[in-house]
Amino acid sequence: MTKRPLDILDSVLNRQPVLVSLKGGREIRGVLQGYDVHMNLVLDKAEEMENGQSHKVGTLIVRGDNVIYISPSIEQS
Repeated sequence: MTKRPLDILDSVLNRQPVLVSLKGGREIRGVLQGYDVHMNLVLDKAEEMENGQSHKVGTLIVRGDNVIYISPSIEQS
């Protein structure tokens, strides 16, 4: 059976980092703590990725209408 998009988000909830691409070319990586049907996201341990470098942000709420995509992320050390 094919998984629905929200089922895929449930599988990474509180487990592994996700990469979130936002309008305007911004990318955020963090642990998905929660979401709703509008794709509003709560990310913990969030980092903004810019020019190959990351800037720690902490806990972040992302408004769903800014989200382009969400993808599982490989944690970089």
